[in-house]
Amino acid sequence: MDLTLIVVLVIALALFFDFTNGFHDTANAMATPIATGAMRPKVAVALAAVLNLVGAFLSTEVAKTISSGIIKEGDGGVQITPELIFAGLVGAIIWNMVTWLFGLPSSSSHALFGGLIGSAIVGVGFGSVDFLVVLDKVILPALIAPVTAGVVAFSATKLAYAITRRYDGRPDGRGGFRYGQIFSSSLVALSHGTNDAQKTMGVITLTLIAAGAQSAGSGPELWVVIACALAIAIGTYSGGWRIIRTLGRGLTDVKPAQGFAAETSTAATILASSHLGFALSTTQVASGSVIGSGLGRRGSSVRWGTAGRIALGWLLTLPAAAIVGAIAAWLAGFGPIGIAIDAVLAVAIIVTIFILARRNSVHSENAVAPAPVQGTSEVAASGRAVRIKKVKPLKKPRGTKKESA
Repeated sequence: MDLTLIVVLVIALALFFDFTNGFHDTANAMATPIATGAMRPKVAVALAAVLNLVGAFLSTEVAKTISSGIIKEGDGGVQITPELIFAGLVGAIIWNMVTWLFGLPSSSSHALFGGLIGSAIVGVGFGSVDFLVVLDKVILPALIAPVTAGVVAFSATKLAYAITRRYDGRPDGRGGFRYGQIFSSSLVALSHGTNDAQKTMGVITLTLIAAGAQSAGSGPELWVVIACALAIAIGTYSGGWRIIRTLGRGLTDVKPAQGFAAETSTAATILASSHLGFALSTTQVASGSVIGSGLGRRGSSVRWGTAGRIALGWLLTLPAAAIVGAIAAWLAGFGPIGIAIDAVLAVAIIVTIFILARRNSVHSENAVAPAPVQGTSEVAASGRAVRIKKVKPLKKPRGTKKESA
């Protein structure tokens, strides 16, 4: 196949992956403010899209990790071809779509790394992958970051409730945290754009280097940054409502103070990691923060069954995407016919998933039910904090704990 044509195909597929990354990870920033009623669902995803767009321009350190770190550079350039990058992207996209169908907040980042590693191993051999970089920049952050974010969120939630203890027993007494959530969730969306859009920038840069259109070790061109920023922003605006449902209500019932603590912890962890060039999963960080905040609020509970399924998805993501990427790379080895088969199969799988998703449609109206408020029925569906008359709290039997607002 003509080199120019395959490079164009890879860039187009990379931007589609960036789009899926956007709608797959919208929940990281906006699930909790939607769940607590801090923002209307459509306003939340629109704000996240704009901030993802802005965040993509803030750093390129993670892009360099992907374009010149994970895949080794040989004497004649990087040891991977555009055809193999195409196959790796097929693996990443298919896994993203499967986990989206089941509302599973898996890692788009690890899907991308897995797809690329699997295709590189099949096409070139184990020597093409720098496993020390994978361990240092991918696997260790994946183990450490969610735990760190969870501990920080747990501490922040405890602190928030300690400072506002006078509101214990009052209906919606800590509703003011909803306004703080607008800021904290915006910070998460900004940091998500900074970290995740760069991964696609790195893939496109890797393709251009492999094709000889860019020198080895160089960072992404400006047009690459702009294209990736737009792709992830459009994907974010499309919603990703299935995963918003899981993070907004599936792990724990999120209250405003909890949401604020979780989002602040998520943003701090992601921004620090982006600065260090760690290509971590924003999904794992956000999930860890939500669990930590659930443990930190007195009277709340974490749904460990859901948490276990999410953790299983994390464990499966990198190897599953690697297997699909390896199969696609094997097919690509047959030349243009193999690449055509890859493309047709990928399109067929994606279309099938969309058809299956329509049978049980999840959208902005039914993704996350408004959060119940103690002493009242529900927070206003409009997403705005409402005035609630004082209600005399019911006496509870001794030995039981009151649930904090």
